[in-house]
Amino acid sequence: MAEHEEPGSVRRSRRGWHLAVLVVSVACGFFFVSAHVSSAGLDLRPAGGDISTVLSDRARSVEQRQELAAELQKDVDQLTRQVSSTRGLDEARAQVEELEPRSGFSPVVGPGIQITLTDAPRDVEVPAGLDPNFLVVHQQDIQAFVNALWAGGAEAITLQGQRLISTTGIKCVGNTVVLDGVPYSPPYVIEAVGEPWELTAALDDSAEVATYRDWADRYDLGYERKVIREVHAPAYQGSLNLRYAEVIG
Repeated sequence: MAEHEEPGSVRRSRRGWHLAVLVVSVACGFFFVSAHVSSAGLDLRPAGGDISTVLSDRARSVEQRQELAAELQKDVDQLTRQVSSTRGLDEARAQVEELEPRSGFSPVVGPGIQITLTDAPRDVEVPAGLDPNFLVVHQQDIQAFVNALWAGGAEAITLQGQRLISTTGIKCVGNTVVLDGVPYSPPYVIEAVGEPWELTAALDDSAEVATYRDWADRYDLGYERKVIREVHAPAYQGSLNLRYAEVIG
């Protein structure tokens, strides 16, 4: 004979089931709200998340902000020029205008040289015991060429088309180089405005540059140097945070 559950038992079972469903629903709602707040309403794992897409998006975002900063700086300069003229202010303006080309805040055009550095090909044979990191271009390699060009009397230097100034930081992150917040992949193009023969002589005299060239000959690291009749170095558009500065020389 089949057994029958007591009505009270059935009611308790149903109440327990409804309570469980309610708890699960509240928990799911909590997690959805938490995820929304954490991601600021954005997808936590957006499509196109490969490294090249991420780098491209990051570079585009930074460049847009730099363009906005440049436009705002123009407005500031225009308002500054509208200030009523005084002798002290005119002298200060004249000094600023004189120093702008050397400081990097005005464009410079002239003859110079172009240097291109690239990683070794992926199919290059790595000798036993050699660290593969030696077969890629690092920040110290780029800095070696930049420092040599400054020593050679360069009037202006650019890396990947961005103007370099005394406070510019070049950082190596993985197999990319970050310049003022913008990540770049090789090839790395350095251009300098100045007397080509003086710049070339400075590169030839640099021990660090000689080391890179030696590795380039051994392991196919990319190195190309050529004279450019007209190098265009745009004005520096990055941020500048200085507490104190003094003109020397």
